[in-house]
Amino acid sequence: MKIAPIILFVYNRLEHTKTAIEALKLNHLASESILHIFSDGYKNEQDKLKVENLRSYIKTINGFKSISIIERNKNLGLANSVVAGVTEIVNKYGKVIVLEDDLITSPYFLQYMNDALEMYEDQEKVVSIHGYIYPVKEKLPETFFLRGADCWGWATWKRGWNLFEPDGKKLLSQLIEKKLDIDFDLAGAVKNIKMLKKQIAGKNDSWAIRWHASAFLAHKLTLYPGKSLIHNIGNDGAGTHVKQTSVYDSDLCNENIALHSIEIREDKIAKDKITKYFKSIKPSLKSKLISLIK
Repeated sequence: MKIAPIILFVYNRLEHTKTAIEALKLNHLASESILHIFSDGYKNEQDKLKVENLRSYIKTINGFKSISIIERNKNLGLANSVVAGVTEIVNKYGKVIVLEDDLITSPYFLQYMNDALEMYEDQEKVVSIHGYIYPVKEKLPETFFLRGADCWGWATWKRGWNLFEPDGKKLLSQLIEKKLDIDFDLAGAVKNIKMLKKQIAGKNDSWAIRWHASAFLAHKLTLYPGKSLIHNIGNDGAGTHVKQTSVYDSDLCNENIALHSIEIREDKIAKDKITKYFKSIKPSLKSKLISLIK
């Protein structure tokens, strides 16, 4: 098995980054993995020292096959940084695993991602692999497919990322024209269309809603685990785009997730359970959760 390179996007959250790195190093495939760290430039003088301190730390990281650090001279913002970084690395290696500085991985995360990347590499219907799953109370299959793409600990191939459409206005037009807007919003359980409209209006800078819409319109599927291999610690109020909340918290799975041959189609039962979960969230918390995830 050819181990996929890892991308880690960082900005100015030193403690979050340290915690994420220490968890990632506990993965037994870490020492066989190439790690690319993209460090965004500071946006103002207030962030300058934090960025410099973080850059000092990432130069001390070890435990991986090799490490490359890309320090941006100016602030690109998360969306531009992710799009540029993923494009660069996936074009070079053909596949990639993507993390941000606030994502804590299970020790079995890299094994699952690499196994799934290998298993579905030649399956055109499958656009990506995801490591996080929502805290659904009902039991989910060990692995299953949902239509679209996601953004908390994910992986894809060059053929998948080639589908990414950066023009939010174009995506919205196609969703409405093809009458997919209701399904894109899980029949009102989530507000993806509203988020896409805000991205178009410049009220958010979400790359993830455009990634999801791109894959959704192409009728592509993402593989999810029934138990989460990712825990997000970034919603403690320290981030740029998020407020403090624990509504999304999933218990971190500390066992290997076995990959079996399953039918490559959207799992309607799993989709219904996830839709039910979103509908169970109070409206004020629901909108916060979707904003955080996308």
